[in-house]
Amino acid sequence: MDKAILAVIREKGLLLEKDIYDLIDGFRDSHSAMVFLEQLERISGEKMITRGVLTKNAGYVKEFVRQLPGDDKTFVERVFVKLGVHLEVRTERETTAPPREKASSQQDYKVFYAETVPYKKLEVKDFVGHFRSRFQQLQRILMYRPELQKNLISINKISAERASLSLIGIVKDKRITKNKNMIIALEDLTGEISALVKFDREDVFEKADELQLDDVIGIKASGNKDMVFVHDIFYPDAFNLEKTRFNNDARIAFISDTHCGSDRHLSKSFNKFIDWLNSDDAVAGKIRYLFFVGDTVDGVGVFPSQEEVLTLKSMHEQYEQLAGYLRRVPKDITIFLCPGQHDATRVAEPQPIISKAYAPQLYELENVVLVTNPALIKLVEGDKEFKVLMYHGASIHTFINEIKSLRLMRAHQCPAKAVEQMLKRRHLSPTHGSASGVYIPNAETDPLVISEVPDVLCTGEVHRMDISSYNGVLILTGSCWQAQTPFEEKVGNEPDPAKVPVLNLKTRELKIFDFRDETEVDERGVWVGGDDVSD
Repeated sequence: MDKAILAVIREKGLLLEKDIYDLIDGFRDSHSAMVFLEQLERISGEKMITRGVLTKNAGYVKEFVRQLPGDDKTFVERVFVKLGVHLEVRTERETTAPPREKASSQQDYKVFYAETVPYKKLEVKDFVGHFRSRFQQLQRILMYRPELQKNLISINKISAERASLSLIGIVKDKRITKNKNMIIALEDLTGEISALVKFDREDVFEKADELQLDDVIGIKASGNKDMVFVHDIFYPDAFNLEKTRFNNDARIAFISDTHCGSDRHLSKSFNKFIDWLNSDDAVAGKIRYLFFVGDTVDGVGVFPSQEEVLTLKSMHEQYEQLAGYLRRVPKDITIFLCPGQHDATRVAEPQPIISKAYAPQLYELENVVLVTNPALIKLVEGDKEFKVLMYHGASIHTFINEIKSLRLMRAHQCPAKAVEQMLKRRHLSPTHGSASGVYIPNAETDPLVISEVPDVLCTGEVHRMDISSYNGVLILTGSCWQAQTPFEEKVGNEPDPAKVPVLNLKTRELKIFDFRDETEVDERGVWVGGDDVSD
């Protein structure tokens, strides 16, 4: 084995299983071998490198092998096959549906469902594995940030001597000292360190102030094993540098929050939308996909005394009303439909597809594709992929409540600003246990990590149409088909109903269509359809 590689093994105190030793020894490029070992030790936190370590860190291994030069890549892939190590990461379930009538013969789609763990008794080890997986997924992204590659070190390797360094860790806690500085408790798989942000470093302190518990971040700092002083903070962040454009000018429409069964459901406005889909309108005729981002019905027992504000008292009746609408959608339009908190599935995320026990009608509609919340849909034309990430958006409220800048701008009126925080963190809901951040742990992979940067991130939840662009990613927060509820009136929230954004896949031009029926609801979302329906 190359002397430089042996020096790395001795310096780091590594023990290599014989098969792993032979693998490293077979690299033609010794530098690649050293980088592979060093980074594998760093992200796994293991000193004994076995084939099991490779399997547990398959995401890193797959990405590393992909970037190897030809000869080494072929060699490593053959060895992995011999070792029984699979480079395909089982993080998503993929299904491919056949092309729809009228669609281009080369146009298709793939659905990547979130991994929804079957109902079972949860144990502490499930949460430990979940956060370990999340850390490793986001650590791999952060490791490719050039700002962090110099002096990148794990926490347990920080010496007693003061030095400049880069760290990647998960935010365990943060607090303000009596001197108005901030101390962040940061941990990785090897240990924990206190990181101090000085109050007079306004740019850095502002970033630190926005940190959420369980965020995975990178820092540039100086200090020793007792404490480090933060000079800058980096998020995994999302960048879409190549905007996909199809040759076919098919269109996508986005809707959410119909709340069928509610006494404030806007049936006249929604029927105008359905009628438009069936019209001779040039834009409507080119819509091939409809993304329906949750809260399709109002539900039963979602909040106290809900029965008083329902016109349809059972889930079956509510889903029958929804199915009645969807049956009238042209069959050449594929509808991707995910649940929200009001739908017939568990509230904890990731949410499974809507239950057949409550909504059998939806399973009978051939152009409806039921997906999880969240779900990634890849529209395909030849070798091009246009990625749409659907997430109903429960965590939007947590971001707004916890981040000062969002509170000051009253981000419930411009919710796309909150969704930008998801892309910055590469996570849809980082803080577990918050009012809107309850999720089921998954020891293999955190399904709320944004592993692939989408072309579009669409949400619902806040009942306001809003648009933004973040590093090349189009953000769409959905309008609604429900007039202002008593609760919204109480907290001063004004919905923006009956708006439908339509995106051209060829030009990426976005148009907003307004289907509000003025006899039903006014511009502020207030019901005007007669007597107060909540009385």
